[in-house]
Order: sequence, then structure tokens, then C-alpha cells
Amino acid sequence: MLEEKILIVEDNKALSKLLAKKMESNLIFNVDIAHSLNEAVEFIDAGNEYFLALLDLNLPDAPNGEVVDYMIEHKVPSIVLTGSMDQETRESILKKDIIDYVFKGNIDDVNYVFTLIDRLYKNRQTKVMIVDDSISTRSAIKKFLQRQMFQVFVAAHGEEALSFLNSNPDIKLILTDFNMPVIDGLELTKEVRKKYSKNRLSVIAMTSSNAELISAKFLKNGANDFINKPFTQEELICRLNNSIESIEYIETIEKMANSDFLTNLPNRRFFLRETLAYFSNAKKRKESFAVAMIDIDKFKNINDAFGHDAGDKVICAVADILRKNTKGSDLIARFGGEEFCVVLKDIGQNDAMEFFVKLRAKIASEKIVLRDKNEVLFTVSIGISFDEQSKTVEDAIRKADDALYAAKENGRNRVEIAFQ
Repeated sequence: MLEEKILIVEDNKALSKLLAKKMESNLIFNVDIAHSLNEAVEFIDAGNEYFLALLDLNLPDAPNGEVVDYMIEHKVPSIVLTGSMDQETRESILKKDIIDYVFKGNIDDVNYVFTLIDRLYKNRQTKVMIVDDSISTRSAIKKFLQRQMFQVFVAAHGEEALSFLNSNPDIKLILTDFNMPVIDGLELTKEVRKKYSKNRLSVIAMTSSNAELISAKFLKNGANDFINKPFTQEELICRLNNSIESIEYIETIEKMANSDFLTNLPNRRFFLRETLAYFSNAKKRKESFAVAMIDIDKFKNINDAFGHDAGDKVICAVADILRKNTKGSDLIARFGGEEFCVVLKDIGQNDAMEFFVKLRAKIASEKIVLRDKNEVLFTVSIGISFDEQSKTVEDAIRKADDALYAAKENGRNRVEIAFQ
């Protein structure tokens, strides 16, 4: 896969160098720098493709924003950099098909560039939906949001929107008008909230009539925000970004609460909650499964001999092996320290035993190479219990833990099965 690139076209060499340096250290893009329109043309003519371009509005050989028109013509998404921002300049810039403009006033303004680029990168994986019965309104907003790199769906009324949402449950935001045929925006919001919380899918309502009364109705029935028509592009994108970022922050907090900080595997609490739900359903379906406790052998010796950083790398290596060798539906967790727990779903005893024997051998064949070239070898002991041996999750884990203890007592680097 080719690395993505950003083109900076800026005649201030100190600023362009600063932008490039911060971009390459803080973001995942390579950077090309041009100090004039002619240099920018050379990059485009050479066949370079860019995620976006940062364009100085006034260049020595393009004093009237000609570089912006050139990039738009060549379909390069563009952010305009300008040292002056009066009303006339702003209106002139916003008439063009650009992503945004940034005033080069101080370092905070420049830092906004990096926030904006990071947002655009995330937007490419973010689905939003516009619901409005006006074709011209839908078209205009869609065009603007596509410039912001969102994946955009459009619907003419609430019923069509619900159909799209049913097919695309990962839509993050709905921007809906109020007055629409079939199902209006308020009823759409009520229907959405029956299935999706405000922390999962954001609804922003927009209308131009009886705004104060309608906004209250929308907000009381589950809308995250409200915007009055007509609105500026800046207001719209700020409200959309704020709503989406709030959802992302909550997702991050939830992930942190449910994940182990070192391995990014589920933590013990989340694992037990998921296993409890699965255990109950599996028992009803008479589905076979296996529970295993896995412990890194002589882990203290690894820490003592090579240091705690090496120990962390061993823990992460075992986590990666577990992740790569289990099915996506299986349950894995770091229980704490050097101990892991795995639930293999819908599997017979012989297949489960074969799996863990191969897993033990796979781990034993791995090694960690440290910076000083020292090699760290490691093994694990594994204890297994099966569904028919236990009536509760706690009992299944306890039996697997007893089998793990037996594996340790019998020499380590081995697999033991719990007694009935």
C-alpha cells in the first residue's frame, strides 16, 4: 500500500518547514513542499497523488489565489492558508470547493491545521446521513460533507432514512430536516432513539420554522443538537464535528474501561460479563465449549534477567499469538499479570485439546529480540476445563485454574485437563 502524501504550497519557507516537520512527526503522511504555483504544478505533473493540499492564498506567481483554482481543477482536496481574513476574502474563499480555510495568525491557528487533518482522516471511515425532502438542500449539503471526506447517505424522508440505517447500522450521525412527508424529522428521531442511544448515534435537527418550539421538541425527544436554517458552512461542520467527536470520546472511554492497557485485550471485568452471557446461551443450546487458563512460565525470572520492559514485550507477544490463533467469536482476556483466559466457542473436547497443544508449541517457538540483541525465550502452561464439567462460569474458570496448577506442578510448558 502506497503511503499517503500531503502537499504544502507556501512561500514562507520557515512556516512550510515547520508545518512539514510537525506533520511528519504527528501525523501518518509524507510531505512535499512547493514555494510557488510553478513548483506545485511540477509535483502534480509528475503524477503525485495527495490526500490533500495546504495552499497559501497569495503566492509570488499566484497572488490572487490561482493555486486554489488549479488544485480544484485537478481534484486535489484543499485547505487554504491566508494571512488576512476580511469578509470579502472569506466569502470569496467559501465560494470555492475547498475543505476549509485557516488564518495564519499565530501558533494556535497553525495547530488547528493538524486537528483538521486528523479529523478528515477519520471522516473517511465515518458514515453520516442527510434527511431532507428538498433535492437542492440535500445536494448542497452532500457536496459539502463529501468535501469533508465523510461517507454520505441521503434520504428524502424518515422512512427512507430508517431503511438506510437498517442496512448501515454503523452510521454515526443523522442530519435531519423537520417538515418532511411520510415520516417527519421528529418522528424519525423518536424511532432512531428506540434502537440507538445518543452516545452511539448523533441526531442533529435543522429547520427554519418556529425554531424555538421545534428545537425544544427535538431535544426532548433525543436529538443531540439543533441548527437553524439558513446556516453557514463553518457552523454546520463545527456542530457535526463536535457531535461525532463526543461519540468518539465516549467510545474511547468505554474501550479503556473494558480493555487491558498493555495488550489491548479485553480485561477481566469485560471478559467475565461476556462469558457469563455466552455461558447461559451455550447451555441452553447444548453447545460445547472449552475454557483455558494460560500462564507464562517463570515470568519473574524474565523480569529479573532482562527487565520489566522485556517482560511487557513477552506479555504482548503472547497476547498477539492468542489474538491471531483464535476465532473472532472466541473470548480472550488478560486476567492480570502474566495470566490469560480463553473461551473457545462451539468446539468439541478433542479439537479444543488439539488447539491448545498446538498453541503451547507455537508460543514455545517464539522469541523476543531486545535492543541489546539478547533473545528472550518463553513458554506457557495451560489448564483446560470443558462445558460439561461446570454449572457456572466461576466453576469453569476455577477448574481450568486447578488444571493450570497441575501443569505447573508437572513441569510447566504443558497442557493439563481438569478432572471431572
